[in-house]
Amino acid sequence: MRIVHLGLGAFFRAHQAWYTGAAPDADRWGIAAFTGRSAALADQLSAQDGRYTLVVRGPADDEMAVQTAVTAAHPGTDLDAWCAYLAEPDLAVITLTVTEAAYRRDRDGALDLDDPAVRADLDALSHADLGHTGPGPAGPATVPGRLVAGLAARRAAGAGPIAVVSCDNLPGNGEATARVVGDLAGAVDAGLGDWIRGNVSFVTTMVDRITPRVTPADVRAVAERTGWADAVPVVTEPFTEWVLSGDFPAGRPAWDAAGARFVGDVTPHETRKLLLLNGGHSLLAYAASARGHETIAAAMTDPVCRGWLEQWWDEAVRHVPLPAAELADYRQALVRRFTNPRIRHTLAQIAADGSQKIPIRVLPVLRAERAAGRMPAGAARVVAAWTDHLSGRGAPVADAGAAPYRERAGSARDVLALLAPDLAGDAELVAAIGSFRAGA
Repeated sequence: MRIVHLGLGAFFRAHQAWYTGAAPDADRWGIAAFTGRSAALADQLSAQDGRYTLVVRGPADDEMAVQTAVTAAHPGTDLDAWCAYLAEPDLAVITLTVTEAAYRRDRDGALDLDDPAVRADLDALSHADLGHTGPGPAGPATVPGRLVAGLAARRAAGAGPIAVVSCDNLPGNGEATARVVGDLAGAVDAGLGDWIRGNVSFVTTMVDRITPRVTPADVRAVAERTGWADAVPVVTEPFTEWVLSGDFPAGRPAWDAAGARFVGDVTPHETRKLLLLNGGHSLLAYAASARGHETIAAAMTDPVCRGWLEQWWDEAVRHVPLPAAELADYRQALVRRFTNPRIRHTLAQIAADGSQKIPIRVLPVLRAERAAGRMPAGAARVVAAWTDHLSGRGAPVADAGAAPYRERAGSARDVLALLAPDLAGDAELVAAIGSFRAGA
């Protein structure tokens, strides 16, 4: 095993694991994957020796192929196994797909030391014997905590440098990971913080591949077509993209031979994806679900929703630092992807954790447009639709950070004051958001 992954789920198995399996040197790069906390998926994959079927669902047909890059699967609670892997000198890469909220950041991007789970991890790590490779009986539970425990084990074992590769939809996800890990490590042991700065590379990436939830019908279809009763297949779209920037001091798979791109600066590609794809998804998740639609493909058949999406894209592309022709091609590709009727990407799934997503997918455009003296109707509509969602309209609320916003959802000004205090005094913007709300 030369890679460990935290966040074992469908996206990881359709993306990073696929790239690793497709690399020409795949036989040298097994992945030990850990779930967030639950043991269920780890148990199911272990029963299948890590193998699963990847169903690539095009507009007309499916392609199915068994994936073999995952060579071990563990529940996220198995901290002894996690630290044991990190202590191995052959281990070269840690990858993460854990969602935006799992980084436990405060509004300024630092580790939220007021978070009870972070405080519990700090206490556990402060009382652990970091000179050994195990985390002790009361190990950390958060993502930053588990990373710090694992890196402490690596330092204690003298196992050498390593790369940490975040694959979540966060701007500058490598820097974000470095900050929360550094904040926690420094609070635990200044020497550990120094060692991490000198021996751990935090790679920034942009990832893209739509991966809807698997249904019982999907499981049956795999069994009927392949003859194998795969308990945990993954369904995904034909399109995939991975752009990376950073150092790999202990080596990496030949992901570039499988189609990944290594660049000096991920920011333009990251901005394009966050604003156009992810921002478009958020708009439809709230506004289209309020019109009774259940999936992205269904929303795209609604001329009203399609017009709202194009309006949002017209605003967003002004703030993506890439050539106009490339952006036009990307928009056309998004339309093809969004209208694929065989990809059941539910609006309810996309709507989750809006309090974490809206600030990075929508607010940059909102701020930039207002600074340019324009009233961005598309961006204002997203905020309005999200506020209606918090009030019970459209997709159900599934967001651990939603409570303070829900308390203020009756007032566009109050929601904006919490979401973006610098914009709360903008009376024209508040009025525009209010005008787009249901019943306005």
